[in-house]
Amino acid sequence: MKPSLFPVSEGTYRALEERMKRLGIRWEEIEESFIRSGGSGGQNVNKVSTCVVMRHLPTGTEVRCQRERSQGLNRFLALRALVDRIEAARLGAASMERQRIEKIRRQKRKRSRRAKDKMLEGKRHRSEIKSQRAQPRGGWD
Repeated sequence: MKPSLFPVSEGTYRALEERMKRLGIRWEEIEESFIRSGGSGGQNVNKVSTCVVMRHLPTGTEVRCQRERSQGLNRFLALRALVDRIEAARLGAASMERQRIEKIRRQKRKRSRRAKDKMLEGKRHRSEIKSQRAQPRGGWD
């Protein structure tokens, strides 16, 4: 499908398309249907079929998205959610565990010397401001 069909940047679409290719998901395997959304939204919800239901036929995975008012954006979000679910099912807990470990590794990574000096300079500056606040200014004897 062409990226112009979705109201997202081309880079965002290309990243999703790359994930689909890596997982072996083809457009022919995806069935789309549109229904009217529920909930608040007034006339737009009642008149326009903005809710998107996507089904991946080989796995039977189904996703429903009615988060946004625009059908195009809901289509993209539904496709992304569908790819997420299929990836989670195929890679299982290993993928989630790997992401969690990567996050912890990034948090624990040692700061560069320059970043550390910059952070400490900010703390010194804040400390100086606070210490000036606490000093008596005189005049109220």
